[in-house]
Amino acid sequence: MLALLPLLGGCVVGTVAGAAVSAAGTVVETGWDAATTTRQEADEDRGKALRKQEEKAEKERKKAEKEARKAAEQAQPQPQD
Repeated sequence: MLALLPLLGGCVVGTVAGAAVSAAGTVVETGWDAATTTRQEADEDRGKALRKQEEKAEKERKKAEKEARKAAEQAQPQPQD
């Protein structure tokens, strides 16, 4: 593409060069956004992690209660007919 630049008019060369610089800037900006975290994003991530942790703890608590009920039912003597 660069070899063809001398054959093109000045306006076209400027447009092509400007587009290349713009595209490169967009790639750098996208990479920077992906590599950095804003304070708001960090807060959202901490909130999400906390909610997941609470959900896991609740699930474990319910499982433990269910197992305790089963153990209590099995420990009770069954009525004999």
